[in-house]
Amino acid sequence: MLVRLDDHATGARVATDLVNTAPEVAVSTGDLVADPAALGRFLAAHDLASLATPTDDDVAAVRALRATLRALLDDPASLADGAGELTARTGVGPVLVRHGGRWEWWVRSRPGAGIADELALLAGTGLLGVLRALGPDRFRHCAAPTCAGAFVDTSRAGRRRYCEPDVCGNRVNVANHRARRRAARAAAPDAD
Repeated sequence: MLVRLDDHATGARVATDLVNTAPEVAVSTGDLVADPAALGRFLAAHDLASLATPTDDDVAAVRALRATLRALLDDPASLADGAGELTARTGVGPVLVRHGGRWEWWVRSRPGAGIADELALLAGTGLLGVLRALGPDRFRHCAAPTCAGAFVDTSRAGRRRYCEPDVCGNRVNVANHRARRRAARAAAPDAD
């Protein structure tokens, strides 16, 4: 696998999504990397299906990586060292590659690297890129009161509040709307 060094958003998205597959985050669905088929779906959803066909050993290794990534997102002070270790365990490089008519810096994985190592390289590189380009305040916990998710905010404005805006953000908006309606009904005079 080749990972472009200036594309921190892709690695950060994979790290965020992998962390949020944990059963303590995905409470209603359980572990979203429960078996090789589920890991295969995760890889396919991130255009990484070409890495390998997942095995039970890959699932165990990816779960361990997920725990490591969560610990890093929970403690930005250890992020640089931890993400550097993730990148170093598989990465070789950097290398200069001609891509699209121009030269770009990439990091390459060692031959024979497993799925978890490839994901560690991608996520570690992405986390280091975000830390350097956007700063440590971009590593956050979900603002939804019922969610235990964490995320890396790579948005332009840097104001993202939810690990999954379409899910957690929508739930908060619906709850707020219902609370406003209840308050308005309670404040309205009786129509009797």
